[in-house]
Amino acid sequence: MAYKTILLHVDDSPQWPGRFEVAAKLAADFGAHLVGLCLLRRPELPGYVRSAEIAELIAKRAREAEARVKSSRDMLLQRLSSQGLSGECRVVEGAPEDLAAVHGRYADLLVVSQPDPGTSYYAEAMQDIQSVIFAAGRPLLLVPYAGQVKALGTHVLVAWNASREATRAVTDALPLLRRASKVTVMVVRPREDAQAHGDVPGADIAAYLARHGVKVEVSAEHGTGIEVGELMLSRVADLNVDLVVMGAYSHSRLRQWILGGATRTLLESMTVPVLMSH
Repeated sequence: MAYKTILLHVDDSPQWPGRFEVAAKLAADFGAHLVGLCLLRRPELPGYVRSAEIAELIAKRAREAEARVKSSRDMLLQRLSSQGLSGECRVVEGAPEDLAAVHGRYADLLVVSQPDPGTSYYAEAMQDIQSVIFAAGRPLLLVPYAGQVKALGTHVLVAWNASREATRAVTDALPLLRRASKVTVMVVRPREDAQAHGDVPGADIAAYLARHGVKVEVSAEHGTGIEVGELMLSRVADLNVDLVVMGAYSHSRLRQWILGGATRTLLESMTVPVLMSH
């Protein structure tokens, strides 16, 4: 298995250049076709509004949105050409989760950015990311909104809880795991679900990965009093990890969003790229 079609979210945000470089590097490494997806969101005039001034304002904003999308499209095509990459750009209208279903399911990997909490549309962007995670049926590679990604997948941390979602993430990440110099499988408090982990927590998933040519070791974390996501972020820093692989929303999205959870913590506070699958 290799990534042969990569779907990249294209816009004019400050995160766009870094997100493109990550996707372009992966496309070059795997000989993949890079599909840029520009989302056109036209503002709509509510049916109860009859003001000509407001209608003109809405029309002006619609023209501005179209101009931004055209600029983003041109920028992507220029970069694809300059780097000699196989690719295309699609300009589409609709909700992110619907577009993920229509376009994302025909890609091996989706590349998006972590929402920037400093923006006015942070809550909406976070909701979009969650919707895409559930709708796409494909792995999402989330690039941190801040900083520069200098390496990807040299040392990978796999968050393993023996769930269906974690299993999916590991399988989806195999192309990256095989080429990593080191993969650390992190098993957190395995006694809480001993039956799923087996007699030696982490041994079965390590053997599975080793058979796929992955250089793997297991780290069992038994500590209490610290949330799993925070523990993962701590190990990312301690081990100099440059990619996290994890299942997304092993529990219900509502439960995790209200009570907290590793998915929410990583979405909000990631310091390195994270590959998530649901």
